[in-house]
Amino acid sequence: MAREVWNTRVGFILAAIGSAVGLGNIWRFSYAAYENGGGVFLIPYFIALLTAGIPLMILEFGMGSKFRGAAPMAFKRAKQGFESIGWWGVITSFIITAYYSVIMGWSLVYLVKSFNLGWGSDTVSFFYDTLLQTSGSPWHFEGFAPSVLAALVVVWFLIWIIEKKGVQKGIERANKVFMPLLWILLIILVFRAVTLPGALNGIDWYLKPDFSRLTDFGVWQAAYAQAFYSLSLGMAIMITYSSYLPKKSDIVNNAFIVSLADGAFSFTMGFVVFGTLGYMAFAQGVGIVEVVDQGIGLAFMALPKALSMLPGLKVLTSAAFFLSISVAALSSLISLIEAFASALMDKFEIERVRAVNLTIAICALCSLLYATKAGIYWLDIVDHFINSYGMIIVGIFETIAIGWIFGADKIRAWVNNYSDIKVGAWWDLGIKVVLPIVLIYLVYSDTKANLAAPYGDYPISALMAGVGVIAIGMLISVLMPFVKREVE
Repeated sequence: MAREVWNTRVGFILAAIGSAVGLGNIWRFSYAAYENGGGVFLIPYFIALLTAGIPLMILEFGMGSKFRGAAPMAFKRAKQGFESIGWWGVITSFIITAYYSVIMGWSLVYLVKSFNLGWGSDTVSFFYDTLLQTSGSPWHFEGFAPSVLAALVVVWFLIWIIEKKGVQKGIERANKVFMPLLWILLIILVFRAVTLPGALNGIDWYLKPDFSRLTDFGVWQAAYAQAFYSLSLGMAIMITYSSYLPKKSDIVNNAFIVSLADGAFSFTMGFVVFGTLGYMAFAQGVGIVEVVDQGIGLAFMALPKALSMLPGLKVLTSAAFFLSISVAALSSLISLIEAFASALMDKFEIERVRAVNLTIAICALCSLLYATKAGIYWLDIVDHFINSYGMIIVGIFETIAIGWIFGADKIRAWVNNYSDIKVGAWWDLGIKVVLPIVLIYLVYSDTKANLAAPYGDYPISALMAGVGVIAIGMLISVLMPFVKREVE
């Protein structure tokens, strides 16, 4: 079966940026900078990007372009016994897809509500009680939250429409619209945020440099974690996307462009977040520390409240913000689905439409858990453990298997063949030494924290179920190489 290819280099770059730029760029980077030295955080972050993020991006782009397959096939072609590593990346993407689709569903609800600021003055109550209709505990499912379920149906329909059309007519064409739109929305939001009263005070909190934090090991740990999580690495996506590249493609330049664009988006979005929070603090006569939040709380509670308090253009600004969240989530979801569907196409030699239908059917079914009234609990639990042990473990095995066993020098020789910028011994050092050490330490640190205290005060049974999801995923990854190809 002939492998599809990107129509243009720009199409590939925009799709890769679309995958990397996701919800984490909007609600994670700015808070990480705020908590870890403000503007000083940029120093360890860009060092992490250059020593870990970009080297691994070059590795994954190189593997996909060299071995011409989705992650499992690419690892298998590198060495027969490596196929399971690729499958664990695919399964990690699958697990994330199931709950990420629900978060995008929330974003669509808020986008609709933004036209009349329908979340009201009590944004916490709207989110938990009106939208999610949250139950009392993880084991009290109590049926579906109607608005979430309806939005989820819309999400899966949009993804199906784009994915079934293929690489050029679906993914590439969609991202040529989504990415310019996302950057236009970002510019609008930045301009609006920085012109608000009190905005500069919020931005000062975001970027205020605390040089003493440079000697804090925790800051460096946060920087490396941000560089790794933000780039969609260890999730089989970049290997899959690069497998659709024409043979003579500039891998190194592409990796730098995608990585730096992702970092630039995160950094710029910080001005939107903290400019708006600065205005909120100013309007309420309180300090920024009293209004700042992170993650889901920032996007769906703190910022909607701030948006409702704007002195003008409330609807336009709110719609632009939640449209940007929806676009970022959709472009990332497309890449997550493609990683899984492409692996099925390679493994079972089936046509795209059949692989996409199967992938979306399975993912949509699993996502229903997160649309229940206990969904927020399970989303939080599974997200915690997949971030602790999912993509990081893939990254560890990837760097050891390719860097030490297959040979980093072979991938380096491949990417240097067609790249204007040549990578040297520094790249081998990053892949073989820096990345394994950093990623192993991240796993150690997360494990230590998880053993010290149960995450989130959830029942032990629920936490064990969350660990069970990861364990089952790993087991499937180990078994998949033994599954025979389907006979047509």
